[in-house]
Amino acid sequence: MITRSLETQVFESLKPGQVVGLFGPRRVGKTVLMEKIIQSLGDQKILSVAGDNLSAAENLSSQRLDVLEKFLLDSEYLFIDEAQKIPNIGINLKLIVDHIKNIKVFVTGSSSFDLRRQVGEPLVGRNRFFHLYPIAQLELKQSENWLQTHTNLETRLIFGSYPQVIEASTNNEKQKILESIRDGYLLKDILELDNLKDSLFIFNLLRAIAFQIGNDISYSELASNLNVNKKTVMRYLELLEKIYIIFPLYPFSRNLRKEYFKTPRYYFWDNGIRNAIISNFNSLNSRDDVGRLWENYCQIERLKKVNYTNLSSNRYFWRTYDKKEIDLIEERGGKLYGYEMKWKKDNAKVPKEFLETYKNSEYQIINRENYLDFIT
Repeated sequence: MITRSLETQVFESLKPGQVVGLFGPRRVGKTVLMEKIIQSLGDQKILSVAGDNLSAAENLSSQRLDVLEKFLLDSEYLFIDEAQKIPNIGINLKLIVDHIKNIKVFVTGSSSFDLRRQVGEPLVGRNRFFHLYPIAQLELKQSENWLQTHTNLETRLIFGSYPQVIEASTNNEKQKILESIRDGYLLKDILELDNLKDSLFIFNLLRAIAFQIGNDISYSELASNLNVNKKTVMRYLELLEKIYIIFPLYPFSRNLRKEYFKTPRYYFWDNGIRNAIISNFNSLNSRDDVGRLWENYCQIERLKKVNYTNLSSNRYFWRTYDKKEIDLIEERGGKLYGYEMKWKKDNAKVPKEFLETYKNSEYQIINRENYLDFIT
């Protein structure tokens, strides 16, 4: 079993009077991590429930302290899986940590849309949130040597890093798992968004984003192509962020008049899900989107590293209206670091205008020879 980078941080954050939340996409291992922490607690008094258990949901949504006390009895730990399914869970957790001494609470959720808001608002200053992503290369280096990682790179670019996909022995099996996630769990979350009745619009929107990785999107163009209005596109892009399918990168603009500052670029949390959306699992030598796969892979793996290692960083992309650009800008400690992701080693020019405008900034091309230093 691969040890998750967050395991120690989550365990050490379990303290009386505080709620620990673990968020992330479905099927990335939140429940497995929760169960591993429960096992490590040994004989301590633990109550572990699922959010879709009707009896548990009835008690944990009651907003009555006497009901909550009776439900918890003398438990020292409360674990709730998929807590976003319980109505008013945040208010009830506040009652628990305010009035029941020494209780330690851990919740998971596959949608930040409801749970983070519900838990965060009533428990300001008394919550600790973590995000669990598909398996990071940072985590895989525990069990892989350099040769194995190099050999597996193409598979990761095509099939991604969901735990079940990593464990699958054949590409055909990996594809079936991703299609199952796409048509089952992913579809379920999409249909739950705003009580949607038809997922076709959302899948068409995701397909459009999948083909524009590394490019600035146009809300108006997307709206026109999908026969909806601009506000509808913006609204559903935001919702898709909140169920961990895509994430945005916003433009960096500070000193130059010709710097682009309008719309974000979008990336997928997992290459495999992106390829499942467009139904393309072909090998790299028969694709025309290898550059986009490489950029998406480097962006998400870098984000995993930044979050798992608590590296404080603001993230952007940089582009001018005359087409000079940098894929990723990180602002750390008052200094700018530029990164350009290139599958081929020799096809990127150093952006002199950026370096001259932002003194003391640094720039690096990320390719197959040095990417592991960048993401692990």
